[in-house]
Amino acid sequence: MTYQLLQSLTEADQSLLLYLNGLHNTFGDYFMPVFTGKWIWVPMYAGILYVLLKNYNWKVTLLCLIAITLTITFADQVCATLIRPIVERPRPSNPASPIADLVHIVNGRRGGGFGFPSCHASNSFGLAFFLVFLFRKRWLSLFICIWATVNCYTRIYLGLHYPKEQWKLIEYPLKDMVTELEKSVKSNKSVVKKVSKKTEKKEKATEKVIAVKDGEQDAHNSKKEERAENVKAN
Repeated sequence: MTYQLLQSLTEADQSLLLYLNGLHNTFGDYFMPVFTGKWIWVPMYAGILYVLLKNYNWKVTLLCLIAITLTITFADQVCATLIRPIVERPRPSNPASPIADLVHIVNGRRGGGFGFPSCHASNSFGLAFFLVFLFRKRWLSLFICIWATVNCYTRIYLGLHYPKEQWKLIEYPLKDMVTELEKSVKSNKSVVKKVSKKTEKKEKATEKVIAVKDGEQDAHNSKKEERAENVKAN
């Protein structure tokens, strides 16, 4: 039963890979290798450095850069030197793969021997989640997650990784991020409720003060009228 389940999951993974890999065209054959290359990280790092310097002083920026370096190094080395030699799953484009002849190869690039897990996915989403939890800004979170997702898709397009090799690395961190966002939304709602309650209390207190002042003013005016009437009567 377990073997049949694993076999069906493997076949589904292979079918999805062949479908996504089969959506190739001239633009994709040029764009995907460029986007998945090392140089694409240069403008990304430059943008991160700019945002850090804009929001923090140089000491905090330095600590953040060290943390980013450690995050990417840890993610890369755990995948490449620890997990891959144990799992030993050939890349889809590897000649040892059962579907190697069906995979569309770009520029003759087949990658290394083993592909599980994907270092590109671990590095990209390791950086993405770090920045999401660091800045907690919607536009930046959306941009960095889209960038990481496209980076992962390029590996599938090039036939270097199966979709499951990408998803398994981001499944649990993504759930954690969604949970944190839900908590953030709930906390924001509670803050809004507290602020609204305080505002209502202030408005009620202000109304009471105004009512008291109006009452005092009415009493003062009535006394004046009584005095005026008494003067006329006398």
